[in-house]
Amino acid sequence: MNKGKANKAELILNLVIVLFMILGTILMFTYQPEEGALNARGIENFKFYTVLSNIFCGIVALIQVIFICIKKNARVLIPFKLAGLCGVTITFAVVLFFFAPIYGLLQFYKGGNFFFHLVLPLAAIIEFIVIRREHIPFRYTVYAAIPTVIYGCFYLGNLLINGIGGPWPDTNDFYGFVNWGYPIGILIFLCIALLAFGVACIYRKISNSRK
Repeated sequence: MNKGKANKAELILNLVIVLFMILGTILMFTYQPEEGALNARGIENFKFYTVLSNIFCGIVALIQVIFICIKKNARVLIPFKLAGLCGVTITFAVVLFFFAPIYGLLQFYKGGNFFFHLVLPLAAIIEFIVIRREHIPFRYTVYAAIPTVIYGCFYLGNLLINGIGGPWPDTNDFYGFVNWGYPIGILIFLCIALLAFGVACIYRKISNSRK
């Protein structure tokens, strides 16, 4: 792919990611949540890692669109792009391979979750596969795991301070990670943090091998 076509593809794919973020956010605030669907009311949705990772990925894509339009080098965005990509990849994988088999597949792709659990993550993955050509330093793979670690600290910290709470939807453990006890919950989040790092390493390997 020559530079001109690559720039057009990069612009289009990032615009698609931004569009999916906007549509997902609108539906997030207007769609009537259903029990057990990882969908709360309005601003309460921002407690979900799945939502935050998609919003972050969409904002970075929007900044990249601006950089492309003003012809500014977007290399400074690489660690943020990698972090956003890892976040939505984890969202896609955890929903599809962890929650869906346990609770049922279709309920996790209703309303805004259709965009945040499926199409935006896929668009971000496709954008990386089609566009990413830059050399990614190893330290960026560590940076990419930081948002997941921060979220996990707040999630578990809230449970330790305020308790689990009542049954769904009035629970602080809305992901159900401490259903098997706090040690297992901590282990799950450690695994997810390592998964974020591992995913970043895989994407780094793919990008650097094509440079």
